[in-house]
Amino acid sequence: MNFPLKVWRQKNSQDTGGFVHYQAKGIVPDMSFLEMLDVVNDELMEKGQEPIAFDHDCREGICGSCSLMINGRPHGPTRGTTCQTYMRNFTDGQTIVIEPWRAKSFPIVRDLVCDRGSFDRIMEAGGFVTVNVGGAPDGNALPVAKVAAEKAMDGAACIGCGACVAACKNASAMLFVGAKVSHLGFLPQGQPERADRVRQMVGQMDKEGFGGCTSQYECEAACPKEINADFIAKMNADYLWACIATEQ
Repeated sequence: MNFPLKVWRQKNSQDTGGFVHYQAKGIVPDMSFLEMLDVVNDELMEKGQEPIAFDHDCREGICGSCSLMINGRPHGPTRGTTCQTYMRNFTDGQTIVIEPWRAKSFPIVRDLVCDRGSFDRIMEAGGFVTVNVGGAPDGNALPVAKVAAEKAMDGAACIGCGACVAACKNASAMLFVGAKVSHLGFLPQGQPERADRVRQMVGQMDKEGFGGCTSQYECEAACPKEINADFIAKMNADYLWACIATEQ
């Protein structure tokens, strides 16, 4: 399989950047999208040219670092991470446009690499629970309702890839923050910091410059872990309750 590529190249955050045309040749259908880029980079380096910079780590759909906009869709044509998108999902000879996430809060570092440190700062603002040190407690010592446990696990599935931000026309991070706020809020261990957590994390999200949610669900549709937009409603309810409790 052969693919014409239009790849965004940008030397650094100050550079204006632009699309550069490449040819991906001899691509095997079972290659992942990142393996295809590896082939292109090998050819570039053989010619003495600068390889295309892109983020990756686990290549197993776990870490969320392989964040690319492919033909206008976060992570590509299938609902999964970029590293788990395979070239058999494209038509031989199809032109593929590859871009980094486009959001003010995700500044481009180089080529297809963007800085998602804003997500880390949101988590640092309140994404924790306070527990006593010591030996591991008995797993059955603190009962957790099955429904609460399942909802908490659904929220905890978020890998922080940023596809929700990339898909949203307002570059909103509400789905990410909602998942991270709520998965702790469903558990008994998360109750002591519940009000402070939601206020601080939402406040940091606003400081980072993410846009507002207009409930069009692009984020939910693009999420590789199928995080439900109900987490946004849960976060909004917690935030309202926390603000009212503070005023009282």
